[in-house]
Formats: sequence, C-alpha cells, structure tokens
Amino acid sequence: MGAKPALIVVDVVNGFTDPDCALGTACPEVVSANKALLDEFRRQSLPIFFTSVVYHHKKQASVFRQKLPALECLKPDSHWVKVDPLLERRESEPLIEKQWASSFFATDLADQLAGCGADSLVVTGLTTSGCVRATAVDGLQHNYPVLIPREACGDRALAVHEASLYDLDAKYADVISLSDLLVRLCSLGDEESTKQ
Repeated sequence: MGAKPALIVVDVVNGFTDPDCALGTACPEVVSANKALLDEFRRQSLPIFFTSVVYHHKKQASVFRQKLPALECLKPDSHWVKVDPLLERRESEPLIEKQWASSFFATDLADQLAGCGADSLVVTGLTTSGCVRATAVDGLQHNYPVLIPREACGDRALAVHEASLYDLDAKYADVISLSDLLVRLCSLGDEESTKQ
C-alpha cells in the first residue's frame, strides 16, 4: 500500500445486496466490512470511489447482457442500481457508472485516480469472481498495487469466492484480512500526523 491509497467499492448496490433481486445475495457481513473501511478512509480524507452497473439503452454491453439476462433490471433510476444505503455514500464520493465487469473499462476511473494522486488501490465489493476480479486485474494493468480485504468482498457461492481470492492473490493483488488492512491504514494516518 502506498501513501495515498484509493478505495474502490465495486457494485455494493441494492441489486447485489438484496436477495429479492435475481442478482442479489444476503451479505450483511460484506456491507459491514465496507462500512468499517469507509469510516477509516473518510477519517483520513483518502479518495473513495463507488461503482454501479447501469444500462441506458439496449446496445450497451449487449453481449454481456445476453450472457447474463438478470442484468436487464439495472436501469437508470432503478432501486437496484443505487448504492446500499447502509454505506451512506456522500456527494463528494464519485459514483462511476459502468456497463461491463471492470470499473476501468469505458469509464473515466483511471483519469480520476490520476487526478486525485492515488498511488495504490483497495478493491472491495461484489462479486469477487466478476466485477471485483475484473477491477483488480485492470488496476494492476494500470500499474497500481492492489489490495483486497477478503471480508469486504463476496460472491453468490463461497467456493467461487475462495477460488477467486486464491487466484487473485497468486497473480494480481495482495489479499489480506480486513483487520490487517485497518491496522495499515491507521499506521498511515499516524505517519501523516507525525509529519504535520
């Protein structure tokens, strides 16, 4: 982790946290872990980005949507595309609309990260095997060190979640515990206080 990590909260939206949606699963522990991270990032005024999948017309990501028809519910102004209210997203925290798995693909996330001076990424969210994985891989391909706190991401099946974390840790990111990451973040804040 660098001196100015950015937190990317991938698709922790109602459509993925509410089991009433075809895309969703009950994952209160993932939401809670993200809340703990958000509290620390906000305390230190570190950059925070949220993402949500939103489709404005039928041509957007048509092959992806054909592969996974449940995505059709992710329309503008739908309840399902809104960030889970438990995370209490602030107006100052950008919401990146995306149409594909990666938070980088066909968005301005890379420009925004460069603009805020981020030097490393903490990637969390839903789902581990899909959009979290794609974002982490693209984060590495944009030459950022990527950290993934295991408790702050989730999937519809535990075996898929664990296999994805194993593979990500082997090739693309550092998968660590939430508690270890929070200790690192607190140390970072202490270093900043000492400099001032």
